[in-house]
Formats: sequence, C-alpha cells, structure tokens
Amino acid sequence: MSATPILQVTAVSRYFGKFQALHNITTSFQAGELTAIIGPNGAGKSTFFNVISGGIAASSGAVRFEGRDISHMAQHDYARAGIAKSFQITNIFKHLSAHENVRVALQMQTTRYQILRARGAYAELGDRADALLARVGLTSSRSKLAADLAHGQQRSLEVAMALACEPKLLLMDEPTAGMSPQETVVMMDLITQLSSERTIVLVEHKMKLVMGLCKRLLVLHHGELLAEGSPEDIRSNAEVKRVYLGQN
Repeated sequence: MSATPILQVTAVSRYFGKFQALHNITTSFQAGELTAIIGPNGAGKSTFFNVISGGIAASSGAVRFEGRDISHMAQHDYARAGIAKSFQITNIFKHLSAHENVRVALQMQTTRYQILRARGAYAELGDRADALLARVGLTSSRSKLAADLAHGQQRSLEVAMALACEPKLLLMDEPTAGMSPQETVVMMDLITQLSSERTIVLVEHKMKLVMGLCKRLLVLHHGELLAEGSPEDIRSNAEVKRVYLGQN
C-alpha cells in the first residue's frame, strides 16, 4: 500500500448559508481501492461527492490528489489531472450516437478548441471509441442515438466517456440510480472489472448493494463521518446499526 493516499480529505466542512452540510470530515483513499460512501438520505453523500469531484468548493479544509491540493482547482482541469466523474443524472449528448458521444469525449482530451475538425483527422479516435464501447458492453449499440438507449445503457455510455481521459481515479455518484435489478447487476459487474485497473470511489445509498462489492466503506450521517472500514467492520458497528439500519 502506498504511503501517500491517491485522494486525501482533511477537515472538510461545507456550509450553505447557516446550514452545515459537512462537518469536519477527514479521510483518505488508497490507490487501487474500490470504496463506497454510503448513508441514508440527507447524510451529505452528494455534497461530499461534489466537494471531492470539484463541483463545489469546501468552506474549509483541503482535498489533495496525489499530494497536490485540488481544493480550488477549476472543474475542467480535473480530467487532465487524472480524475473522471460519472453523475447520478446522465451527462451525455442524447442527439448523438453512442459512438459519437465517446469520440467527442476523446477529442476533448486531444484538443481543447478544435472539436469540429474534419472527421478523417480523428480516424484513430474512432477505433479508441469502439474499444471503450466494447469495454462497457455497448458494441452492438454503437450506432444508436443515445436518447434511444435504455437507462442502464446510458449510464454505461457515460462511464465510457469518463474513461476517455484514462483516469487514475473514477468518481461515481449513485451509478445504479433508477436502474432495474438486471441493469444493476450489469453495472456492478462493470464496476468490479474497472476496479482492477483504477481507483474507484462511488456514492451509494443501498448498503446491501455495496457490501459484497467494496473492500472499504465510509458511512456518513448528518454530514459527519460516522464510521469507516471493511464491510465486516460496518456490519458490526453499533452506531451504524442504530442510525442507518434503524436498530436499537
């Protein structure tokens, strides 16, 4: 295990007016780990995700990626730093095909301002786009409009787009939200495969879903870090049982 965590959160708090959504959270994530951040509705999971992914800045404290302070880094610089995000609400171009969505994501990594170059100039990007679609199980849907894909397929497409920047760290906000049980299984299998190649941190409110998937879990409650550890640690934690599972 590396001495320096790939992502380190130190004394992070976040206020919205007088409301404190996050309370002095300190934790870290090691390279190569698959970690889930869990907690009931209102626990602060989405706020925490937005802070570590650059969506909003912490009111106090610091976030470091590979030792570098990224607390106030511009959001568009995250991909170039090696961090990719997949959101709870799909962030795709629905009027483009699945293949075109991924190709645009790849083009954004190669040039910032010349997305509309002649198609032939990006022939190699087409092959890379096909490889990414295959990685997430969408080869047969490459020519379909993103709008016509099933919800689970749209989420997989967004993951393919996130992988275009070859991230060291993949952040996923409720990746199975709105999915059918079958789609959920497919997404969980994909996350398991991807976790062998990169660090993944995902936010989930379904504890049972991540218990058999992740080696480490963080439990938030009312914006505070209630517990962290292995699934076994979390299952046996009396406070987690009380506030998360409703047990006395």
